Order: sequence, then C-alpha cells, then structure tokens
Amino acid sequence: MSGMHLSKEFFELLKAIGESKSKQEEDRIIVREVSTLKRKLESGKGKGPSHPGAPSGGGSSSNALGTNKKKAKEFLVRLLYVEMLGHDGSFGYIKAVELAASSSIVLKKTGYLLCSACLSPEHEFRFMLVNQMQRDLSSSNLLEVGTALVAATNLITSDMVPAVQGEVIKLMDHTSETVRKKAVVAMHRFHQLAPEMVTSSELVSKLRRVLCDRDPCVMGSSLNAIESLAAVDPHPFKDLVPSLISILKQICEHRLPTDYDYHRVPAPWMQMKIVRILAVLGKNDASASSGMYEILSDCMRKADVGINAGYAVVYECVRTVTAIYPNPTLLDAAAEAISRFISSRSQNLKYLGLTGLAGIVESHPQYAAQHQLAVIECLEDGDETLQRKTLDLLYRMTNPVNVEFITEKLLVFLRGTTDLYLRKTLTARICRIAERYAPTNAWYIKTVTELFEISGELVGPDVAQNLMTLIAEGAGEGADGDEEADMLLRQNAVEMYAALLDRRPRSRLPRVLLETMAWVLGEYGYLSAEYQLEDILNKLCDALTGEGKKMEPSTRRFLAAAVFKLVAQAGTCPPHAAAVIDECARSRDPELQQRCLEFQALLTTAPHLLGEVLPVDASCEDVDVDVDLPFLDSYVAEAIANGAREYERPEDDDDDEYEASLAANETVSAFKMTPYEKPTAPSAGTFGRTMGGMGAGGGAGGSGVTPPPSGLGGAADGYNSGAAAAPNVDPNTGEPQLVLRSNTANVWGKGGLAQPAAAPAPAPAPASSGFSAAAPAPAPVSSWSNP
Repeated sequence: MSGMHLSKEFFELLKAIGESKSKQEEDRIIVREVSTLKRKLESGKGKGPSHPGAPSGGGSSSNALGTNKKKAKEFLVRLLYVEMLGHDGSFGYIKAVELAASSSIVLKKTGYLLCSACLSPEHEFRFMLVNQMQRDLSSSNLLEVGTALVAATNLITSDMVPAVQGEVIKLMDHTSETVRKKAVVAMHRFHQLAPEMVTSSELVSKLRRVLCDRDPCVMGSSLNAIESLAAVDPHPFKDLVPSLISILKQICEHRLPTDYDYHRVPAPWMQMKIVRILAVLGKNDASASSGMYEILSDCMRKADVGINAGYAVVYECVRTVTAIYPNPTLLDAAAEAISRFISSRSQNLKYLGLTGLAGIVESHPQYAAQHQLAVIECLEDGDETLQRKTLDLLYRMTNPVNVEFITEKLLVFLRGTTDLYLRKTLTARICRIAERYAPTNAWYIKTVTELFEISGELVGPDVAQNLMTLIAEGAGEGADGDEEADMLLRQNAVEMYAALLDRRPRSRLPRVLLETMAWVLGEYGYLSAEYQLEDILNKLCDALTGEGKKMEPSTRRFLAAAVFKLVAQAGTCPPHAAAVIDECARSRDPELQQRCLEFQALLTTAPHLLGEVLPVDASCEDVDVDVDLPFLDSYVAEAIANGAREYERPEDDDDDEYEASLAANETVSAFKMTPYEKPTAPSAGTFGRTMGGMGAGGGAGGSGVTPPPSGLGGAADGYNSGAAAAPNVDPNTGEPQLVLRSNTANVWGKGGLAQPAAAPAPAPAPASSGFSAAAPAPAPVSSWSNP
C-alpha cells in the first residue's frame, strides 16, 4: 500500500465501496465517511482523538489541514469520491479553496481539481479563486502557470473573463510550448463564455499566428478552435487551405517526431481534425476543393494499415470526400474503402462502413447498386444496432430500379421483428418508398396489402384511403390510358382480397385490411372471374357472423355495406344474407342497426330502387346537390290542394340576417360582445323615493317588506327625514351598503314557517314623511326579499 500512496483508511474505503452489494449498503458507507471527513476537516475543534478508538494526541490539534498537508490532500480526494457517489460534500469546499492557495504544486492541483469538479457555475467560492489564479498566471513557475491555465478553463465564468483575459493573452507568447498550448485552449474557452469580450476577429487573428507555431503541440491546440469558428463562418479561414494541406502532408510523410505516432499512424488525431476542417472549408467551393483531392487520396491510402486509428482517419476522409465539391476518382476510392469496412468481420467496422456508405449514397446514389448485396448481408447480423443502421441505409439506397428488391427484404424483416419502435419506423418507410417509387399500380396494391397484413395496426388511415382511391380512379396503365387496364387492376384486387377472406380466423386480420377488403369487394365484386358473386357474398356474411362479432363497430359497418352492395348487384337477397342483415338489425351499434333497418325497408317496399340507391361503380361520380329541392314541388302542391297551409317565414327570422351577413362576407359571432352599462350609484333623493314607494306598497300589503319599527331608536327617523334619508355609503367606493338589523325575528329557525315571529307594530307616520309624499310605486325586486 505504500507504493499506492494510499492510507489504510482510504484503501479500506475504496475496497468497501467496490464490494458493496446494494445501493443502500454503499450509502451507509458514504454516510459514515462523510461523518469522518467532517470531523477531520473541522478547524478549531479542540483537542482529542480524530476518530473513536484512536489514541489521544495530548496537546495535538485535530485540524488535519494545519498539521499534515499529505493527509489534507487525501481527505479532499475522499471528499471527491463522496461527491461522485451523489452525496453532499459542501462542508469541505472552503478547505479546497484554501488548498488552492498552497505553495505546493500537488496540493494546489488538488484544490483546483476539487473546485472544478464540485463548484457549480453560480457558486460564490469561484470568485474567491480569481485573485489566486491571477497570482498563479503571473508566476515565474511554469508548473503554477500551467495549473492556473487549466483551472481558468474549468472555473472561469463569463463575469470573470475580464479579470484574467489580459494575463492569458500575454501567455500566448510565452517561451514554453506547454504554456502557449494551454493559453490557446483557455482563449477558446473564454470566447465561448463571453464572445463580446473575446471577439471572433480577435481570436481568428491569434489563431492564424498560432497555426504556424514551431511546436506541433501548439499548432494542434489551435485546430479545435479553428474548426469551431469555421463551422459558424468559414470565410475568414478560406485562405488557410494551402497551409492546412501543407501541414497534413508533413504529418502523412512522418515529418513529425515519433512521439506523435500512435501504432505506426502519424498523429492520427491531428489528421482527423485537419480533414474535418477541410470538409468545412471545401463545401460548395470548387476552387478550394481542387487543392484537397491529392492530399485526401494520399491520406486515405497511407492510413489504411489495419489499425483502428487508421480506420478512423479513413472514415473522416470519406466524410470529407462526400462533403466537398465532388471528384469522381476520389469518390471511387472512398467507395472502395467503405466496401472493405462492410465486408469486415468486425461489427464496429461494419457499422462504420454503413455510416460512411449512407453519406455517399445520400449525395451520390449511383454507388448504391454495387454495395447492395453486401448491405443486405448486414441485415442478417444478430447485432440490433447494426440491423437498424442497415435498415436506415437501405431506405436511403432505394430508387426506382431496386425498390422491389429492397421492399421485399424490408417486409421479410418486418414480419420477423417484434420491436415496436422498429416496426413503426419500418412501416412508415415502406409506405413512403412504395408511394414514391412504385413501378406499377398492381405492385403497389400487392405491397400495401401485404404491409396491412403484417403491421396493419401501425398504418395510418390515409394510406388505406390512397389505396382505395387508386383502385377506384385507376391510372390508365395502358398505352393510351384505356379503361381496360383499370378494370383489370380492379379485377386482380378483387380476386386477391377474396382469397384473403378464406383465411381464418378473420377477426384477427388488421382492421384497416378488413375495411379495405370490404370496400373493394362491395364495389367491384362482380368483376371477379374466379369467384361467383354469391360466393363473395357468402364470404362477407360469414365474416360478419361468429368471430366477426368481436370486430370493431366500424369494421362491421364496412362489411354490412359491402353485403348491401352485393345484394343490389345480384338483384336478389339470398337467405343467408337476409339472416345476417336481420341479425345486424338487432346490433347494439346504433349506426349499424339503422343501416340494416333502412336496407330492409328498402328491400321490402321498393326493391326496384336498389340499383339507384346502390349503383355499380359509382364511388368516383360527383353528386349534384340542388339546394332548391325541386323534387318536392309535387308533394307541396298536393298538400296545399288538400287544404294545408303554405309555409310563412317568420318576420323576426335570424336566419335571414345571418345569410345576408354571409353574403356580404361579414364575420358573424354567436355571442353578443357589447358590454353592459356600468352601474351608477343612486343619489340620496332617489333612494328616499324608492323607499317611499316600498312603504306605500307595504301599507297596501303588496310589497312584503316590513318597515322598521319605531323601537329601533333613530332608525325610523333616519328613514323619515326626507333629504337626510340616505343609506350608509362606503367611503372607498361611494356606493350604498346594506345594513343588517340585529334584532329581527328569525322565522327560518326550528319550526320553519309554521311558527312565524310576531310582526312589529307599525310606526306612526309623521306629517312630513318621505313615505307619504311619494307616489305609490311597485316594490323593486330584491334578492333577499320574501315573495
């Protein structure tokens, strides 16, 4: 353990966490560790042992940070473990800030590390580190400067950028290549945090100079920033294409030190970064792309050495070839490289090849045919991720030439998979490619029908509607668009759907397929050459009975409508069909019941009208609607002749106004949007006259409101004082307020109206009373008056 630089306590902690059997056991270990760390990191606690069972230290302090810096570093690392496992370690943050100010590089790095990992961007302790970072950035010690640059990249927020920006800019010209490299990374981070402080133009000018640095690691540090800025605006970097090509050529020719090689591949990460930058700069730019062709070809050829790092470089070159202005020779080389990936035994390389081929096919679909069989073989692989990537590529590769082959493979795979997400995706994609690339209408009908049978529950209703529209309208596949081709198309559809009805159980067929079959057989059942009309009618009747009762109500309506149409086409109703219609007439579905009853009435009372009500092949005919209803004129004339009264439109007919407004293109609202008038507060004289009318009515026994008794002190005088008879007024609103009498008899208590309280004696009317002076008036309706 001495070689691991771990104390026994730390070693036991890591061992206990690794051997814990459950989250609860792990939490108990961490809770004990938190308690121990709190006790050991506590400052000024006093004397005593640091943990139970430890020998007393006599006069020694328990503050580990003050006595043993090595222990302090270990305690903070243990605190980092506590935070990583989801527990609160905020009690030790201040110790990490103190440790960042240490003169020891190891302790300083430990303090900065804990602050970078644990302090949130809004934490106030970050501001306490700014001064320390400024001192470290201006230090003469390279290790302190490098540590401060790394900490500034992780800890600085947008508000703190101005405080350290000047120091970092100076460090970009430092004599040490390590410091220059870290300063470039820090400036890029500052631009991301505060683009108004570190502008793009300022950063671009510095990056152009850094790209030509004499040290490869400093040059490599600028590539990330250049790629990020070029993705937003590539124009400032267009003139750097020759420089980037020269750097990539030097890397491919092994001119860099061998320290940058990785398994015999020279600086693979720099190669990939430069290739990605070239892809951004050469997009839609023929002049810039022309200089890249040779170096990209050499890079692909030299990187293909059988090492994963080389494969990564080749893949980035393929992506760049498809992104820049196209070159046929380079595209052929990229497709050849991708074919080796797809034919590899490694699933990772297969996935890489499928991804690369998808990028090539998307912009250059002519390369899909030569790799079609290899892609189909990947579909048989057991890896689910590889299967999904293969299906995505097959969808991208589909064209009018290979649509039949690819659709067949997709349907076979769809039939065997149980993944709901994959079934939804495949169903939608098969629908799209069938509608887009269908070679013939017959193939489209057959394909969509098979799709309905496999995953009909995932197909939208618009697909079935399009299929029925195609069968009804036809497309005239003959040379002159004649009707014979359309009739042959419908006949084939009828015979295919009639054969499907023989499958059992029919109730397990998808709803969308059953409804489509019912509609087609009902409309064009008479065209079948293999089945008699009565046979098709019996099949539909059998589908409605037995297990057909478990179907959705809408499906049963489709089947019943098809039976009605076939009966009309046959001119007679067989006993089996009559029994089925009679059974459906007693259905719990009101719409199906109504349809069957109407058909029975039509069949028994006017069978000669069946051909007009249910005509043959009339689904595409336009229905002319005459709003004047002239066929009713004879009935109206006969009724008037028998003494009926003619219809008279009401004088206040809102329909006339509504129709007139529609004729004038006016928007009519069903709601009255005019607001009510704002109520006004009554004056004192008005209130007195109103109460006078109530008193007069009360004397006649008509109002039901009892005047106040004379025994209420000055209350009666207030009512009978003429101008002084004003109600209580709210000082805030100025409106009258209701005054409740506290000594009024309660007639609604126990006993109800059977035991009314005795009415108070009426007060004598004064000579100048407001009640007697007012003219009699009806009492106003009040919500609290008794009728």
